[in-house]
Amino acid sequence: MKSILVVDDNKLNLATARTVLINDYKVIPVMKGQQALTYLESGECDIVLLDINMPDMNGFEVLEKIRSMERYRNIPVIFLTGDNDAETETRCFKEGAVDFIAKPFVPEVMLSRIGRALELEELRRSLAYRLEQKTREVSAIKDMAQQDALTGLWDRVYTEDTVNELLERSATGALMMIDIDNFKSINDSYGHDTGDKVLIMLADTLRDQAAEEDVLCRLGGDEFVVFMKNASSKAYVRSRAAGLIAELHDRMETFGFEVDTSISIGIAQAPEDGTEFNKLYNCADKALYHVKRNGKNSFHFFSDRLEDESERGSETVDLKYLQELMRRTDGGKGAYLLDIESFKHVYNFIQRYVDCSNRDVSALLFTLSESGNTKAMEALEKTICTSMRRSDVATRYSSKQLIALLVDAGNESSAMAAQRIIEGFYKLYTDRTVQIDYSIVRMDSRQSKKASDAPDGQ
Repeated sequence: MKSILVVDDNKLNLATARTVLINDYKVIPVMKGQQALTYLESGECDIVLLDINMPDMNGFEVLEKIRSMERYRNIPVIFLTGDNDAETETRCFKEGAVDFIAKPFVPEVMLSRIGRALELEELRRSLAYRLEQKTREVSAIKDMAQQDALTGLWDRVYTEDTVNELLERSATGALMMIDIDNFKSINDSYGHDTGDKVLIMLADTLRDQAAEEDVLCRLGGDEFVVFMKNASSKAYVRSRAAGLIAELHDRMETFGFEVDTSISIGIAQAPEDGTEFNKLYNCADKALYHVKRNGKNSFHFFSDRLEDESERGSETVDLKYLQELMRRTDGGKGAYLLDIESFKHVYNFIQRYVDCSNRDVSALLFTLSESGNTKAMEALEKTICTSMRRSDVATRYSSKQLIALLVDAGNESSAMAAQRIIEGFYKLYTDRTVQIDYSIVRMDSRQSKKASDAPDGQ
């Protein structure tokens, strides 16, 4: 049963209206405009019959407040008035009423006008619902047209428009250009179906790692873009990039590929590197090329190179000066201890050295039994720096692991070096409850590995 809120300061009018309507509707009678508003804050109502001339707050003022309520913004309102002149009628419709009923009430006229108003409201709601459904369908079709069919990420056109719009409103952010390393080898070795699974897995990883307002895009092939709105902190962007690389590495291991597969990331920031998509894209692409050229499986900020080059560009030097500058001047006797990103570049350089010369190089991984033991890790690093040769290089991988590369060292000599390091470690760190273990892997030439992996007769 429909509910009618009747607002009139005359008790006789309220009683008459109730008598006329009670058989067909639920009637809620009130005598003041404020009482009507109080009821509408929590009560249900399908139509309002509203007297115009009331003390304290007239009908037009009450209607204005009703229209400000989100729930009743479109509720049909019929004015009750004893003034049936043209001016009053015109104002009733101008103020947003759907009809008016003259006093004294004529039951047949009252029921007819209320019934017609309710029918029109039902029709309005039906049309509004159908319009909303159609709008959603059109929006869904539009979204599908702007999404990559394989991964469901946005395409280049949508991403470019959206990033430019975001940058117009807030001129800060970071754009990461992501490329899968050795993706062609996956397609060649395992087929395009497997390659598609890798692309979908990367897209899922981007979604899982994304912040709420990130824009995720597949440009095509194995190239992806992530735009991070308001990401002005390099530390934050660096953390996001490192997290993506680590997460993808873990997920890639589930495929069991023999092909070395990882991702490389080039990063451009707004406004430093540009304030629109194409400029950021070009800068990120150059940063990505730097990563590809220097070993892959890492990330690089476009601005880092520019800052370094700009600082060095303030003076001109000769070759002799550069040679002196590049020489080691720390006076240390042991191995170089680098940060993980620098170590990656050195590792790939040494791999090239092994490929060309087929010399013996061993990778030595030390693992502490406790994670986060700062003193133990510092003792291990100090032992590495003093016990290994100047031609060796090492880095802290985590709070419990350290990796070193031993040049011109086979398994036997590497094992002896590992034992020497462990002995030196316990001289500095005497708590024997902390155990230290190690493993050794020889770095093989990639050419010889491919030859040994090839089937007989090929």
